[in-house]
Amino acid sequence: MEQSFSLYAPWEPRGDQPEAIRRLSRGLLEKNHSFQTLLGVTGSGKTFTVANVIQAYQRPVLVLAHNKTLAAQLYSEFKTFFPENSVNYFVSYYDYYQPEAYLPAQDTYIEKDASINKNIEKLRLATTKALLERRDVIVVSSVSCIYGLGQRKNYEEAVFRFSRGDSYPRREFLSWLLRNYYQRNDVEFSPGVFRVRGDVVDIYPAYSDTALRVLFFDDEIEEIAEVDPVSMKKLEEKEHGALFPAKHYVTDSSTVAQALDFIEKDLTIRVTELEGQGRLLEAERLRSRTTYDMEMLQEVGYCSGIENYSRYLDGREPGEPPGTLLDFFPEEFLLVVDESHITLPQVRGMYRGDRSRKETLVDYGFRLPAALDNRPLQWEEFRQYMKRALFISATPGDWELEHSQQVVEQIVRPTGVLDPHITILPARNQVDDVVDKITAAVSRKERMLVTTLTKRSSEDLAEYLESLKFKVRYIHSELNAFERAELLTELRRGNIDVLVGVNLLREGIDLPEVSTVAILDADREGYLRSGKSLVQTIGRAARHRTGEVFLYADRLTDSIIYARDETARRRSIQEEWNRKNHVTPTSIEKPIISLLPEELLQEESPGSRARKPLEELDPRTLETLMWQAVEKLDFEAAAEYRNILGKAPERSYKRVAENRRSRRKRA
Repeated sequence: MEQSFSLYAPWEPRGDQPEAIRRLSRGLLEKNHSFQTLLGVTGSGKTFTVANVIQAYQRPVLVLAHNKTLAAQLYSEFKTFFPENSVNYFVSYYDYYQPEAYLPAQDTYIEKDASINKNIEKLRLATTKALLERRDVIVVSSVSCIYGLGQRKNYEEAVFRFSRGDSYPRREFLSWLLRNYYQRNDVEFSPGVFRVRGDVVDIYPAYSDTALRVLFFDDEIEEIAEVDPVSMKKLEEKEHGALFPAKHYVTDSSTVAQALDFIEKDLTIRVTELEGQGRLLEAERLRSRTTYDMEMLQEVGYCSGIENYSRYLDGREPGEPPGTLLDFFPEEFLLVVDESHITLPQVRGMYRGDRSRKETLVDYGFRLPAALDNRPLQWEEFRQYMKRALFISATPGDWELEHSQQVVEQIVRPTGVLDPHITILPARNQVDDVVDKITAAVSRKERMLVTTLTKRSSEDLAEYLESLKFKVRYIHSELNAFERAELLTELRRGNIDVLVGVNLLREGIDLPEVSTVAILDADREGYLRSGKSLVQTIGRAARHRTGEVFLYADRLTDSIIYARDETARRRSIQEEWNRKNHVTPTSIEKPIISLLPEELLQEESPGSRARKPLEELDPRTLETLMWQAVEKLDFEAAAEYRNILGKAPERSYKRVAENRRSRRKRA
């Protein structure tokens, strides 16, 4: 029996939620709207509204977010709302990724360098498996979903199904596992590995938390059981088994042989073209690099940068789009685009940025022209999958508003919290005034955010505030994900009173302890000070009962006027609802939890298994525990180990400051 979505929540829809749910559900089920927009303010419960719409629609859902952290927050929320259904997390599996590139002005070639997170890879494989087996599936994804994943047809055909009683020579059984990227390891049993002990074959699927044990009697499958991969205790006997490939990209020897013929033909054409232009260095470079890759493909079926030959291996024509996660969804799936004013432009920009880098590699003989077809989807290709789309944002973009058949507003917060009060102050004394505002916030034991226009100004301001004995840090792109997550957690806990940033303090960061936001140089028109950007930044103080925002400007720009008036409009709507329903505003309270999915965290902290207190462990043990926590993305545990090792947050913060000072000296 096919399972349906079942929503669980300890509360009923309130405020604007019931009307928003009714209108959006009707738009999907009765009016067949292709595009709808939910204009929902911060703290109004947009995710809960979307969950109710999903339950009404009862079809697979793709929730698209513009970064991993947002995707993880949404994933955790949907897991809570739909505990009995398949909720999946699909983001790039790279912890670190340096793409292949060539800088002609410096004559510098940069090799591809990447670090793959095995836990995220496991979740990605579980996602495609769920989409092939079920309909009650929600996938929360970053824009990774528009990048090449291999052909769905090849992946589906590689699924190995067997039943108890089937006659299956063990050699053939093991050959299938090897062809589909499972590795034999009779010592270490881990995801993507199988082992053989007499008549018993144990397989640990790359996408599962449990293992399969297949017992043979001669060439007959006598028993199939689901087992615990650690204790090997039998959990359930099964009549049938199904094993999906350990990787998304599936090829066979005949495909590789055919691809090599096409690669050789294109290599001859391209080398002749370069030699005709008198570019002998580029021609020889391309010939030697491609010939080496072909030899590797022929001998081992793999080479470094194999993705650049994906068009040949997939059998695609030049310019034909790659297979992506979107191909695994049925035609009637619902696309939910969170923070659409950021996410949709990001989707549009992925192809252009990727194309520019690879054109340089092709022009200078590092890659064949076919490398250009290893790419994300173009905007028009992505549009073909948008049959039913719901755009979510407090500040929808022009494209969403123009194309949506209806725009539904969700302004009222069930908590009664008003949009923050806005005060516009002169910019000429903004730093001194910010010091006064911080002093007041600290005296009330509240947190504060300060936004600047550049990374350097955020560093300088944080350094100045620190000299005044404030507990302050800056946050920007030079800090890695580990350090940024750590700083946000420290802010919520009260170990930091003030966070200074540029553009990382806007969409999607849930900081209910923040009561005050200061926006410096608010009258500098541009991307960071546009009307929508100001509204988003103002929203960071919209979860606190006494939320207040200070805009420092010497003139009123159109963006400031728009942000001020729109915030005032929303505030008046909330005030009226509070009056009618006798609601007293209450600050939102949320537990301080990890920013990332619990599946990526250790079930038990390594430190909790140590017999000694953490402070008594030797540095080498602490460092081992720290990196184990990093591998599991348990940032809070890793931070604890680093603190004990030597106040690492202080060191990482000072490291960036020292780098900044050295840059200034060189300048």
